Amino acid sequence: MCGIVGYIGDKQAAPLLLEALKKLEYRGYDSSGVCVVNHGAIQVAKARGRLHILEEMTHGGADLPGCVGIGHTRWATHGEPSDINSHPHLSQSGRVAVVHNGIIENYMELREFLLDQGYSFVSETDSEIAAQLIDHCYTGNPVHAVREAINMLTGSFALGVLFQDQPGQVIGVRKDSPLIVGLGQGENFIASDIPALLKHTRDILRLDEYELAVIKRTGVEVYDRYGAPVQKEAQHVDWDPGAAEKGGYTHFMLKEIFEQPEAVGNTMRGRLCE
Repeated sequence: MCGIVGYIGDKQAAPLLLEALKKLEYRGYDSSGVCVVNHGAIQVAKARGRLHILEEMTHGGADLPGCVGIGHTRWATHGEPSDINSHPHLSQSGRVAVVHNGIIENYMELREFLLDQGYSFVSETDSEIAAQLIDHCYTGNPVHAVREAINMLTGSFALGVLFQDQPGQVIGVRKDSPLIVGLGQGENFIASDIPALLKHTRDILRLDEYELAVIKRTGVEVYDRYGAPVQKEAQHVDWDPGAAEKGGYTHFMLKEIFEQPEAVGNTMRGRLCE
């Protein structure tokens, strides 16, 4: 299961993202990556292997200056573990970056569509489809582009999205894969799971199916799949970090027992015909 984090605020994003990804290591992974928007360009660093390889490669994130970014730990499903298959994925134009958890079931159909539109692909993953598709849908409004793209996707996804020309926001959206918004003071976050957020905030929003969050330094906007604003009530998390990793259950075995239906569904999704 992949891990997703995103940040916008006044701090340097890359070191914070690397630290947050460490809190998601329990999910399992074979590669990792981060990207930031800096001086009008999206800068990406990613590597196969343990997270410390990425840390060393970027000098703890210092080589990627910028106060907005997204990060990812990958457990390979489509495409072998490699640097090029690692996330974040950048669109051909360089204006959209995406991190993805889940399985895009109709990725071959969408790949053929995008090839016909003049796009080319550098990885073997289904996730790169999301970056190119959002780029294809983008005409200046990030929310419209992401919403249009996800309505073309079949399968499961949690996405974190950056736009080169919109450095004041990060977009997160989900279907059949968890994504949480963390609420801070002058900074906000997205993450796959609560442990990644606890050092920075204990106030969260849980996104529901097809909900899309736009996180900015000054606040968060949430929309449904049709673009209507959604009012959500923040939850305060009292768990300590150890309890958060166990999802509030008393021990890991109980957590694993209750997560079995989801785990079986994730295993079969995209691999069996309906």
